[in-house]
Amino acid sequence: MILKGFKQKSIKKRINKLLSVEHENVNNDTIESIGVILNIDEIDDFEWFNGLATHLNVHLNKLKIIAFSANKKETLKSWDVCFDPKDFGWFGAIKNSELQAFLDTRFDALISYYEADVTELKLLTALSKAKFKIGISGCDERLNDLIIHTNLKEFNVFKAEVFKYLTILNKIKNE
Repeated sequence: MILKGFKQKSIKKRINKLLSVEHENVNNDTIESIGVILNIDEIDDFEWFNGLATHLNVHLNKLKIIAFSANKKETLKSWDVCFDPKDFGWFGAIKNSELQAFLDTRFDALISYYEADVTELKLLTALSKAKFKIGISGCDERLNDLIIHTNLKEFNVFKAEVFKYLTILNKIKNE
C-alpha cells in the first residue's frame, strides 16, 4: 500500500514536470483525426464518439478510442485498447505497447472525456502528442487547449459546444 502511494506521487511529479514546459502545439490545421481517452468506470457508450466524429467530418477510420478502468473486468474485452493502473510503472513509465502507440500518434485533436481525478488519465493526456486537446471542466486546466464546461452525461451539449468552438477556430474541414 505504501509503494502504491509512492508510485502515484512519482507519476504526479512527472505530470507536473510535463505541464511546466510550455508547448505551442496549437496550429491552424483542420481536424482530420481524433483520439479519445475515456474512463469506462464513468461512461461506457463509445458510440457517442462515432457520432461526434461524423459531425466533425472526420472519417471513422481516423477515430481511435482508448478506455481506462481502475478495476479491469472481463467485460472490457470489447474495447480496442483498455488499460488499468497495472499498465503504468514508476515515474509514469508506460508498460503497454498499444497504449504507447496511441500516445505517439499525432492526432489533430485529443478528447479527454473524463471527470474523475485519476492520475493515470491525466498522465495520458499530458503525454499525448496530439496537436489540439479538448477536455471537460473539473480536470487540471493545464492539460487541455479547449475546456468545455459540462458534465459527462450531457454528451449532446458537449458535442454542440465542441462543434461551435472548432467552427470558430476554423478547425473543421468542409466536405
